[in-house]
Amino acid sequence: MAENEDGTEKTEDASSKKLEQAREKGNIARSKDLSSAALLIVAALSLYGVGALMVVDLTQLFSFNFVIAREDIFDVALMIHHLYVSVMATMNSLTVFMAIVAVAGIVGSVMLGGFNFSWEPLTPKLSKLSPIQGIKRMFSVQSLVELIKSIFKILLVGGIATLVLMVYLPEITDLTFETPSTALEHAMEVMIWAFIFVSSSLVLIAAIDAPFQVWQHKQKLKMTKQEVKDEHKQADGDPQVKGRIRQLQRQAAMRRMMSDVPEADVIITNPTHFSVALKYEQGTGKAPVLLAKGSDFMALKIREVGNHYDIPVVQSPTLARAVYRYTEIGDEIPEGLFKVIAQLLAYVFQLRRARNGEQPPDAMPVLDVPEEFHWDGN
Repeated sequence: MAENEDGTEKTEDASSKKLEQAREKGNIARSKDLSSAALLIVAALSLYGVGALMVVDLTQLFSFNFVIAREDIFDVALMIHHLYVSVMATMNSLTVFMAIVAVAGIVGSVMLGGFNFSWEPLTPKLSKLSPIQGIKRMFSVQSLVELIKSIFKILLVGGIATLVLMVYLPEITDLTFETPSTALEHAMEVMIWAFIFVSSSLVLIAAIDAPFQVWQHKQKLKMTKQEVKDEHKQADGDPQVKGRIRQLQRQAAMRRMMSDVPEADVIITNPTHFSVALKYEQGTGKAPVLLAKGSDFMALKIREVGNHYDIPVVQSPTLARAVYRYTEIGDEIPEGLFKVIAQLLAYVFQLRRARNGEQPPDAMPVLDVPEEFHWDGN
């Protein structure tokens, strides 16, 4: 099981954030054996496809260069021309072959892990120059695994190459009895098939190495439980800081709420546990709006502000609890409370006009709150 430098076990899979950071640093799963296998197999198949064209080009090249006159050898300009013609004679087949191999090399290198470019691996690191770190890498488990893989590859490829050589040895020996053109074609055919068989042996190695590299990469990036917690803390923010922010937000919201209380038309109380402040814009056709609400200490502060600004404070426990429970600050009161609130506001407005010398209202009406809005405050 993977461990940290301090000995703590890495039991958790890498998070998406850590995987992204590793990718930015160029730390992704790669398989050299998969890349080599893809490159060599494509090269072998390309030889099979363009082999005939290569034979034609090589035949023309040999015919052209084997008939050089003795006096031409001492002519520098003629030798340069000979070199140019020789190079151009092989360009047709070699250009196609090299283009296919180049594409195979690029595709093979990104088959596992995808395309990724990073300057991080090129950054100089003093740890790479440390003899102690170098010795640790030489005698690490990774080095042992690479040694075993290398021995296995040598035995496998060498064994298949020996087997192929034994199979084609009679044909190779018979090349000396064939005409040059026939021998060239036959030699190319033997070489292509031998190349295909030997390259195919790398498929087995790549099939083992690619999953191993993916597994090893995941193991290296595993995280301890503490690292997962720390990452969540960084992503979500420190709980203490978040708590402080929420506290400040609540305080700001309370200040804004308390600043709206002086605009209220009436304050309804429990009388001690709950207080709500309502405002009604006459002539707008809209329902009354809840400006502020609070319980316990906040309820007391709402009542104190109401008394300071001479706002009517009405005690109605059932109605206060109903408005507190079913209405949010800034919202209109529920439709089911329209009637009882209208009766209360009518009484409050009569009180306000009575202060200006008009007829005082009769006793406050009975505020009958509908049964579905009853709430015990718990």
